[in-house]
Amino acid sequence: MNPDKRRQIFERFRAANPEPKGELEYRTPFELLVAVILSAQATDKGVNAATRKLFAHAATAKALLALGEAGLIPYIQTIGLFRAKAKNIIGMCRLLLERHGGVVPADRAALEALPGVGRKTANVVLNIAFGQPTIAVDTHLFRVANRTGLAKGKDVLAVETRLNKFVPDAFKLHAHHWLILHGRYVCQARKPRCGDCLIADLCEYRAKAVA
Repeated sequence: MNPDKRRQIFERFRAANPEPKGELEYRTPFELLVAVILSAQATDKGVNAATRKLFAHAATAKALLALGEAGLIPYIQTIGLFRAKAKNIIGMCRLLLERHGGVVPADRAALEALPGVGRKTANVVLNIAFGQPTIAVDTHLFRVANRTGLAKGKDVLAVETRLNKFVPDAFKLHAHHWLILHGRYVCQARKPRCGDCLIADLCEYRAKAVA
């Protein structure tokens, strides 16, 4: 895909949705971090239903740590992998208090040193909470980038690297939101809605479903 076509794609995304937002509910960087950890292999809707109750009771690292794993599990047991996530979140809270006074750091290395925080989670937090132009590659974005030809890669890191190289700087802050939302609602895995796609004529997917 040539640079002009990539620019046109993002210009259309921006025109349709100038200020895209993620669908996880949060009020602070800490709440966002917890929500993103919980969102792995889970829906944002399911995470939001759990965190509304959780954050009403415990919305800081100190308060969550006081709950402990046993106290946290009842709030998140409707979410997949809840036991492992409870362990990671309590460990994350402990380390966050020990190393950062309970304040979420705006630094990739510091974030990735926390339990349950990988590269994708760090990218989401850095982008949404701190306004850094990072690109978090989830399954939706990975599919869209490869299917459209925007940034092909065999794994998420390859796709992220290529997007960081090819996405014009003017669009990097919101790029991952546009692409994730596009993959979630239009460029779906089993049956892409190509007839409703605003970039269909720019997309290089050979098996477009236009009906």
